[in-house]
Amino acid sequence: MIGTPAEDPPRYRCPISRFWPILLAAAALPGCGQLLPSPEDPGHQDIHYVATPRPVVDAMLDMAEIREGDVLYDLGSGDGRIPIEAAKAHGIRAVGIEIDEKLVERARRNARKAGVDHLVTFRQADLFETDLSEASVVTLYLLPTLNLRLRPKLLEELDTGSRVVSHAFGMSDWRPEEERQVGSRKVYRWTVPEQFVPGFE
Repeated sequence: MIGTPAEDPPRYRCPISRFWPILLAAAALPGCGQLLPSPEDPGHQDIHYVATPRPVVDAMLDMAEIREGDVLYDLGSGDGRIPIEAAKAHGIRAVGIEIDEKLVERARRNARKAGVDHLVTFRQADLFETDLSEASVVTLYLLPTLNLRLRPKLLEELDTGSRVVSHAFGMSDWRPEEERQVGSRKVYRWTVPEQFVPGFE
């Protein structure tokens, strides 16, 4: 789902120059979810969802090195494909965090169709206001600015040894332990260290 039908009124009006760097970043990667901050509520995002391709989903779950007892949180879960595949392929519990109510409803339907709704939960919530401490694996597909905003939260709330896997974008000076090319896409993986690396906050 990209944007809204032409007859729908825009959610808000703002000078486009204010968000030009973000727009350029989004345009540079077709297929990336575009997330623009709302001037009325900077803590929330105006989200245009674009699905992660199946080969990338498979690579992300492979790189996460999922094991028995893991709990996966997918931040910006869209139609639920990553949590659903994690439950189907690995039998683990998974949680999708998505701010768009319609996408949450779609994801729940998809989980029921896949027969994994007993393992998968979808929550309509702001990812920055979500407690991540239960997760041992976090997957995400966000723009670089949001990755950097999220990084301190990941390091603070996740246990040592938890894995973070990102589609398309890195986390600046937090170097990934693994980087994989999947067609034209890149996937990155980190393991949460025992102590914070200086300069992360």
